[in-house]
Amino acid sequence: MKTMTCKQLGGACDLKFSANSFDEMAEKSRKHGQEMAAIQDEAHLGAMREMGKIMQDPSGLQNWMADRKKDFDNQPDISIE
Repeated sequence: MKTMTCKQLGGACDLKFSANSFDEMAEKSRKHGQEMAAIQDEAHLGAMREMGKIMQDPSGLQNWMADRKKDFDNQPDISIE
């Protein structure tokens, strides 16, 4: 299991997510983003606007996702007992 923060995943806060796979981590981050959008958290809305700019270029999005996956892969494994 690996841990990353919202900021490491392109967000705006230090909330930590733990997951066994990058896909699981991305889903947790996405859900958190939706929750922050629902309450109109300005910091997260700003991060989402930046992500929107990245998403306009398909290769930019692919590169961004590849970089985040690399970051995930480079995180130390933690054990939960």
